[in-house]
Amino acid sequence: MSQQRHGSTPGSGSGNVPAFPDLPEATIARLPEYLRALHNLGEGGSDTISSEGLAAAAGVNSAKLRKDLSHLGSYGTRGVGYDVALLIEQIEYVLGLDQRRAVCLVGVGNLGHALAGYDGFASRGFKIVALLDADEAKVGEVIHGLAVRHIDELAQVAVEESIAIGVIATPAGAAQAVADELVAAGVTSILNFAPCVLSVPANVDVRKVDLAIELQILSFHEHRKATLTALPGGRSATGAGNQEAVGS
Repeated sequence: MSQQRHGSTPGSGSGNVPAFPDLPEATIARLPEYLRALHNLGEGGSDTISSEGLAAAAGVNSAKLRKDLSHLGSYGTRGVGYDVALLIEQIEYVLGLDQRRAVCLVGVGNLGHALAGYDGFASRGFKIVALLDADEAKVGEVIHGLAVRHIDELAQVAVEESIAIGVIATPAGAAQAVADELVAAGVTSILNFAPCVLSVPANVDVRKVDLAIELQILSFHEHRKATLTALPGGRSATGAGNQEAVGS
C-alpha cells in the first residue's frame, strides 16, 4: 500500500530503456512480480517468453502485462516473445536494482528478528546494514551478524552506512517518532510495518504493510463467496472459474 507517490526524475537509459519513464502506480506495483517470474524463468533455462506465458507466471492477464511493459519501451518480438535477460535488465534498471541499497531496520521485536533474517532482501539488491531499537536491553544483541544499536545512533548510522531506506517494525505508538528521526537523518524512503498512518514531508515516500488489513480484505471475499452460495441458484465456490489474484 502506497501512501504517496511523486514524479520520476529523468535519467540516462540502460540497454533499451529510454529516458526514465513516469509509470502509473499500479504498473510499478506489478513490475516486481514480473521480475520475480522472469528470474524463475531464467533460472529454469528459458531465453524467451511469450506475453501469455509471462502473464501466467506473474498472475496477471496478458493485456495488462503488455500495457505495463510498453511503458518501458519493451514490446517483445512477434512470434518470439520477450527476451528474458533483456527484460530483467530493463525492469531492474527502472526499479533501481542495478545498485545495492543500504537498509536500516528499526524495532527488533519478533517481526524485526524475522525481517533481519530474510534472505530475499539480499538476493534483490537490498542489504540490511543496521539494526536499531530504543530498548536498552536489546542494544548489543547480535542478530544475524549485526549488533543492535540504540535508536539515538540513527543519525550517525545513516551517514556512516549511506542509508537509502528505513524499515519500521515498531509498535504503532512509536512509529511516528521513528519516522521523524529517519526523516531528520536524511532518509527519504520508508517501509512501515506498524499499523498506523505516518505523517511525512512531501519528498518522503512511504510504503505501508499491514497484515491485519490484508486478512480483513480476504475476509470480505470469504464473506462474499459464502453469501453468493447461500442465495437461491447461487454458484458454488468450486464451480467458479479461476480468478486473477485479489489486488493485482
